[in-house]
Amino acid sequence: MSGNTDKLKGKVKETAGAATDDDQLRAEGKADQNAGKLKDKVEGAIDAVKDKVTGK
Repeated sequence: MSGNTDKLKGKVKETAGAATDDDQLRAEGKADQNAGKLKDKVEGAIDAVKDKVTGK
C-alpha cells in the first residue's frame, strides 16, 4: 500500500475508535497514519537518490 492509503486507513480507524470509544482502534489508526508518513519519507529519499544517480 502507498503512504497515502495507510494514512487514510489510519484516519478512518482513528475516527471509528473515537466514535465507539475504542482506545485500541484509535491507537491502531494512529500507528497506521505514522506508517504512511514513514513510507512517504522513504519513497521521497529513494527518489532523491535515484535522481542523484541518474543526474536528473
